[in-house]
Amino acid sequence: MYPKPKKRLGQNFLADKNIRKKIAVSCQLQKTDIVLEIGAGRGEITNLIAEHVDTVYAVEFDKDLWQALKDSTQGHQNIKIIKADILKLDLARHFGSLRQKIKVIGNVPYYITSPIIAHLLGYRDIIGKIFLTVQKEFALRICAKPGSKDYGSFSCFVQYYCLPRVMFSIKNTSFNPAPKVDSSFLSLEIRDQPAVKVKDEEYFFKVIRSAFNKRRKTLRNSLRETVPSEKLEKFFRNYNINANIRPEDLALSDFAHLANL
Repeated sequence: MYPKPKKRLGQNFLADKNIRKKIAVSCQLQKTDIVLEIGAGRGEITNLIAEHVDTVYAVEFDKDLWQALKDSTQGHQNIKIIKADILKLDLARHFGSLRQKIKVIGNVPYYITSPIIAHLLGYRDIIGKIFLTVQKEFALRICAKPGSKDYGSFSCFVQYYCLPRVMFSIKNTSFNPAPKVDSSFLSLEIRDQPAVKVKDEEYFFKVIRSAFNKRRKTLRNSLRETVPSEKLEKFFRNYNINANIRPEDLALSDFAHLANL
């Protein structure tokens, strides 16, 4: 008997077998791949992945699910189970010595999706691709283009390091228990080089966060405390940008020009 999903941990198990197979196929796994699976749960997707790759490192935090995962994956010798919180897991210690980059696959709790992505991108030198089942609205934010209502600071952060793409949508009825919203299967391909060249990444992201913290204001007003006014005016002149532009209308390259200036 499998443990029941725990609401406090944001557990929604993917019950639809067809969607589980679709996930395994869409990741285009190779026999030489090393996969890190986040939130392996009861092992349904873990077992599917294991049939196509060299090794699966299945991470599960819930001690009750950990035993169920162990039992259900006994048929595959290439599954290694790690009982850990992904946000506290040092990926460099586990995978830093590999000659190849790993792939990450996960059905993660919606409430910690952003911290998980930020954590993974901290290890972008050892990760090739990330595949995550996320809330549909969140996927739209990640892939949003300048000028859209979904475009924000986290869109910029992810797109700076990755090429994001929505692979397909997943109905809420595919899960047990069914969440209130639909999901998307999201692909994040780590770029060989960041999308734009910046002199100081920390300051670059500070400018972006400051801009979007007051997104209803014009860029001039939202960055009043972060960018000297004379630099901002020079930015508007040099790049022929309307002084009344709002943050959501700036592309990554615009933010890069401003931060570099």
